[in-house]
Amino acid sequence: MEGDFEMGNIGLGEILILVLVVLILFGPNKLPELGKALGKAVGEFRRGIKEGLDDKEPSSKHDDSTTPSKPA
Repeated sequence: MEGDFEMGNIGLGEILILVLVVLILFGPNKLPELGKALGKAVGEFRRGIKEGLDDKEPSSKHDDSTTPSKPA
């Protein structure tokens, strides 16, 4: 089809254009701050994904604190 657009095929030319646009918009003095913020955001995202996956896995340990105790 003629109108198909695939997000996965980004080349060197497109990356250079994006870098140039970001450089023009934010200036060279802001780029280190933007990179640091982006790195922190990616790290938090990965940590959140990992915690979400860990929560979904069934645990082999049984938590006895949630089961009612038998009266004596």
